[in-house]
Amino acid sequence: MLGQRRSLAAVEQEEWDLIVIGGGITGAGVLLEAARRGHRVLLLEQTDFAWGTSSRSSKMVHGGLRYIAQGDIRLTRHSLLERERLIRELPGLVERATYLFPLRKGVFPGRWPMKAVLWLYDFLAGIRDHRYLSREQVLQRVPDLKGDDLTGAMSYTDALTDDCRLVMRTLLEGCRHGGWVRNYTRVESTSRDGDRFRVQVKDRESGETATLNTHRVISATGAWADRLSGSDPRVRPLRGSHLFVDPAKLPVKDCLTVMHPDDGRPVFVFPWEGVTCVGTTDLDHPQDMDIEAAASHQEVDYLLKLVNTQFTEHPVSREDIYSTIAGVRPVIASGKGVDPSKERRDHAVWGDNGVVTVSGGKLTTFRLIALDALLAAGLLDETTHRREQKSDAPGFTPITDAPRAVESFMQADQTEPAFIQWILEQEAVVHLDDLMLRRTRLGLLNPAAGMAVLEPMKAAIQAQLQWDDQRWDQEVRRYLDIHQRYYGVPAAEPRKACG
Repeated sequence: MLGQRRSLAAVEQEEWDLIVIGGGITGAGVLLEAARRGHRVLLLEQTDFAWGTSSRSSKMVHGGLRYIAQGDIRLTRHSLLERERLIRELPGLVERATYLFPLRKGVFPGRWPMKAVLWLYDFLAGIRDHRYLSREQVLQRVPDLKGDDLTGAMSYTDALTDDCRLVMRTLLEGCRHGGWVRNYTRVESTSRDGDRFRVQVKDRESGETATLNTHRVISATGAWADRLSGSDPRVRPLRGSHLFVDPAKLPVKDCLTVMHPDDGRPVFVFPWEGVTCVGTTDLDHPQDMDIEAAASHQEVDYLLKLVNTQFTEHPVSREDIYSTIAGVRPVIASGKGVDPSKERRDHAVWGDNGVVTVSGGKLTTFRLIALDALLAAGLLDETTHRREQKSDAPGFTPITDAPRAVESFMQADQTEPAFIQWILEQEAVVHLDDLMLRRTRLGLLNPAAGMAVLEPMKAAIQAQLQWDDQRWDQEVRRYLDIHQRYYGVPAAEPRKACG
């Protein structure tokens, strides 16, 4: 298991086959695939595991219908096969869900184009889950949906997950195979010394520094990839924001794909861990990457307009939003200056002076991305790489000595004492926001930053992490400041005076 953070001195004494930089889903996948093959592998994350994009995605394990529209059948097929694999191997964490695509009179695409696309979608996945719903059937399932010009809907399935818990589960599996991980450890530089690398690191909590020795380095830092790659910039950071809304004001049982009235972009409205999630946006993100991304007031207005034009029964306002998240997607830039939503979502692997960099891609295909990175690093040969891409061998084995929530998080009570104790003992919690925003989602799924559910856990947290009252107060202040700045609801833009 992850356990508590190992000392930097213990990490420095080891000779590593591979150091992975970046603790999101791609880095976690590389750790797992390397450790599974017996390599001595260490993963370093500069903040907390899944702190960046991998805790702020749209929570979907899916093939991507729009990739078919873009003609990328290969990416769609790979994504769908990986979706099916994850549904089989991680029940309760990756869950099949019904999606509805409402059809409206005179609006493209209509019933028959959608039916053709969904037939191909299911064919590529090896299942048959799509069907047509009449207008009456749709309104029975989604009574609040605007009925004007509605002619029906196409129903199909994809999957939902908790992206951060998927990262943690992958890290746990990698550590079971002998991998090591360390959060709040920044890589300052890498230098080559013959057939080895010297990696300069700094513990961001203690200020300690160390020089680590390894034979290979893979940088899986997502939107930060250009910093350590040593090559020309390749990543176009794109921000996507979501709202978590009181389910009483926006009740949905299925995942709906609805078109925004302003630009015709598809936006998802779906049930997620007891609340309703709305997203996403797709904007260039020129801000400092070391500062947490946050939803702008314009993005909140954009998503609220979508909700209030498509769901007319209960108007939703800022007061009905529990929290927001904003993630920065590491999209490989086409260099053509295209609209952000039209950039392809393929991943790329490249090298400079022996350091392999991997960025881009989808949450769903993290295993395949990891295999490509290991191939580029020389830890897989071509034959093994091709075989592993098509392999049906299980990637995860059940953790039998853990609370049920570890394996079935999507169905779990996140405040279960045994689960909280497990997290504190096994998942390297350093700060309160690690627990409230990533190990659990209690700070996103409850009003007022989840303080009402945090208070009963205070004694257990203090005991396990050895925090006195002064440290507890510091952590609460830190957490509430982070929540307000980066996960709260920005105020509406003041109206300009007339005259």
